[in-house]
Amino acid sequence: MPVIPAPETFTHELPHARFYSLATPSRGSRETSVWRARLDPASSTAPHRLTREEIFVVLSGTLRVAFADQVAEARAGDAIVVPKDTEVTLSCLADGAEVLCCLPVGGQAQIQDGPLFTPPWAE
Repeated sequence: MPVIPAPETFTHELPHARFYSLATPSRGSRETSVWRARLDPASSTAPHRLTREEIFVVLSGTLRVAFADQVAEARAGDAIVVPKDTEVTLSCLADGAEVLCCLPVGGQAQIQDGPLFTPPWAE
């Protein structure tokens, strides 16, 4: 089906974020996973890397992005492109943030030296 209805509530939750799976293999997409994430104020993701390029589009708020020994800030409307196999940490500043995330189907994540896994919001 070309139109996948938005979920009415979050599909996955971590202590600092809620994820809304939009277009994923379990919802009908075949090549690209797309989800929306809402990050709590003053929170950070765990440092992680992915096996494929990941793109974040900041919808609201401001994020501090640390990867490849670089630190930058991204605001609403900015796109963050994280190359594959590059450790990244996103830190949310004062007011929280919302991002749209895109990852090719089959992309896997790794937290520190842990095992590779497919993020459940991208399945």
